[in-house]
Amino acid sequence: MEELKKWRRDLHQIPELGLQEYQTAAYIRHELEIMGYQWEAIVETGTVVYIDCHQKETIAFRSDIDGLAIHEQNQIDFISKYPGYMHACGHDGHMSALLGLAKRIQESHFNFSYNILLIFQPAEESPGAARQVVASGLFEKYHVKAIFGMHLMPFIEEGKIACKKGPLMAMCGEIDVRIQGKGAHAGLPQEGIDSIVIASDAIHQYQSLLTRQVSPFAPVVLNIGSIHGGTARNSVASETVMHGTLRCYDEQLFKDITAKMDAIHFGLEKNYGCQIEWSCPPLYPPVINDEHLYHNFCSLVKKEDFISLKEPFMLAEDFSFYQKEIPGIFFFLGTKCQDYQSGLHTETFNFHEEVLEKAVDLYYTIACHMKGV
Repeated sequence: MEELKKWRRDLHQIPELGLQEYQTAAYIRHELEIMGYQWEAIVETGTVVYIDCHQKETIAFRSDIDGLAIHEQNQIDFISKYPGYMHACGHDGHMSALLGLAKRIQESHFNFSYNILLIFQPAEESPGAARQVVASGLFEKYHVKAIFGMHLMPFIEEGKIACKKGPLMAMCGEIDVRIQGKGAHAGLPQEGIDSIVIASDAIHQYQSLLTRQVSPFAPVVLNIGSIHGGTARNSVASETVMHGTLRCYDEQLFKDITAKMDAIHFGLEKNYGCQIEWSCPPLYPPVINDEHLYHNFCSLVKKEDFISLKEPFMLAEDFSFYQKEIPGIFFFLGTKCQDYQSGLHTETFNFHEEVLEKAVDLYYTIACHMKGV
């Protein structure tokens, strides 16, 4: 426990953005070397350790390592050393748990049924470096047949393991729309093309699309969270820019919705005489837990610790890129308690390090006893 706490607090103080995690990578690699491991760099700031147990097949465990551009407000003695940056999503805990697994394996004399691959992955928040890890050929090189990942979760009771088979987290895309109208004086609106009115019409049509052209049994979120348009109260706005997100659990549905949004924009251009530039590229696929692997996973979790989730979440995770290649299980470890209730990506997110022992124990149990991969 003392080592878990030290790792977590050391790493918490040095948050770095995706693909810039040089100090974080150096720390992880140093700790692995102390344990006697030889590490391998991947995607520059990523680190992998292959533990050869003289088996034909391998199972992998993954931790993300990047921080966020959030200024920490916690009153703690291990606060982030870098103003404007913090580990607000629990990745410091994820790394510590995986280091804990490495230490547990290093001290173990168990006869493992699979080789083990530890992946300390950069840039989960952005741009999703799991895709680059897959493209590197790592899974083929080490004959990886299944992968496991964990995320701390502040709305689940502390110490509880929460998971579900099938869709767990959403596919996501970032919506960017630029509407170019024509400026005019507010007293002469007929001489302009009001981009704010067009933006309002677009949002209305987006919502009509969801309620009248998508099945009510297909969960979808289309949220416009930012709008900027116009320069003065007495002018017709020549340009309005909108930013939002699209999330669902079906990749074909995502394509269908973006195609319909494109048709909406085409119609608006014809109706108003404006120009619309827009994009919504898919960022991460949906996180979908393999059903067969899920049942095996459930058999290894203590019943009193397990929560079977009824519904998936509209959060997104680049762990999904791994699951497109091989079966995988992604699960949540609860941190909600009296002391810590702030959400992910907030300036006061924090947790009790003791909860990390649950992650190490479960990881080790999976490494020892997972069957039928």
